[in-house]
Amino acid sequence: MARKRKGREINGIILLDKPTGISSNQALQRVKKIFFASKAGHTGALDPLATGMLPLCLGEATKFSQFLLDSDKRYIVRAKLGIRTTTSDSQGDVVSEKEISVTQSQLASAIDTFRGDIMQIPSMYSALKHKGKPLYKYAREGITIERSARPICVYEINQLRFENDLVDLDIHVSKGTYIRTIVDDLGELLGCGAHVCMLRRTQVADYPYEKMVTIAQLETLIEQAKREDINPYNLLDPLLLEIDSAVKNYPEVNISSTMAEYVLHGQAVQVLNAPDNILVRITSGEEKIFIGVGQMNDDGLIAPKRLVNF
Repeated sequence: MARKRKGREINGIILLDKPTGISSNQALQRVKKIFFASKAGHTGALDPLATGMLPLCLGEATKFSQFLLDSDKRYIVRAKLGIRTTTSDSQGDVVSEKEISVTQSQLASAIDTFRGDIMQIPSMYSALKHKGKPLYKYAREGITIERSARPICVYEINQLRFENDLVDLDIHVSKGTYIRTIVDDLGELLGCGAHVCMLRRTQVADYPYEKMVTIAQLETLIEQAKREDINPYNLLDPLLLEIDSAVKNYPEVNISSTMAEYVLHGQAVQVLNAPDNILVRITSGEEKIFIGVGQMNDDGLIAPKRLVNF
């Protein structure tokens, strides 16, 4: 007999403003407990040092977390010049210390080399896996694994401040980009070394910054519910974004409720005037109820890839 799942069958996405000092998984577990959700997952880890936007998927929304993993991200990062570390951030051991003699012109020229399509070698302290094991675990054992450079895109990189040994940057990047590596590479270009001393993610996909909530704010709502003797979920659940917000940038294909039944049973259906060979967001009926993501083929068939199960 299947084990009964503990928790509520609650579905949606919460935009957490992750605090510094805890891992993304620790933040996830705290939010999962607050919502008493039966299932939850995050959409791309932030380092314990980092703060900012961490979309957390609850319930059926976990099926669409991959689409947010693949989305663009934006960060504010503070680089400290003159010191290079093992992890390329302030939590690592110091590798080298050098005097800083960097001009504004030199800094601007170095920053410019990162704009556009570039190749990046991931840090040994990344979560990329080698033979099923994250690279950072090898690094902690003193083992270095050969890594291939990967294509990334830096859509924007703008200098916000350059004062003494600190440089603040606003960076908009494609999936798979390591900001720590950009800072480490920048330090090497400048000849003095550098590491990240502050990192804040300000955007994931098109999610609005102002929709973020902190763990403290969620806990305050629970206390408010206790004082007012109401169900805390009456205050918490309205903060959840719709499941399909994770895929809202994909083109919509609206099908009849009858056709939707076939799709929900795993069958492909014929759709007229639909785009070819791309992922689409499938909605059902005049109410345009989101039922999942499908793949279009050359014959106008839409095959289900990820479906909701309500």
